[in-house]
Amino acid sequence: MTSDAAGAAPDDRLPSALRASAELVAWVATPWWLADSSWPLAVAALVLLIGLPTVFATPGDKARVLVPAPGWATIALVLLQLVAAVVSSWAAWPHWAAVVVSVLVAATVVTEQPRWRWLLRRPRTA
Repeated sequence: MTSDAAGAAPDDRLPSALRASAELVAWVATPWWLADSSWPLAVAALVLLIGLPTVFATPGDKARVLVPAPGWATIALVLLQLVAAVVSSWAAWPHWAAVVVSVLVAATVVTEQPRWRWLLRRPRTA
């Protein structure tokens, strides 16, 4: 995806790689942490972390959109994943690993800014 005057999404190869890495951490660390308390809660968290972004998306941001959502909702879902990655890594893993995750999430937030600005300008349906 490259940015142009017609309003195409910004080039997001690096942000996408960082975002995918942070999402993967959230998908691993959150159930890992919650499984100590409740396996059903761990499974539910995983279903929500993977399922919500799969179902709800902003048109133009994904090739296939099941349920159109405004840009702010896509940003909120990304933030949910990022918060889950940080909180869960600090709760479940050694501090050195949580520091690495925190740095990854910070880099993701910084590199996501052009995409987030673009998402906020998107109409709900396209």
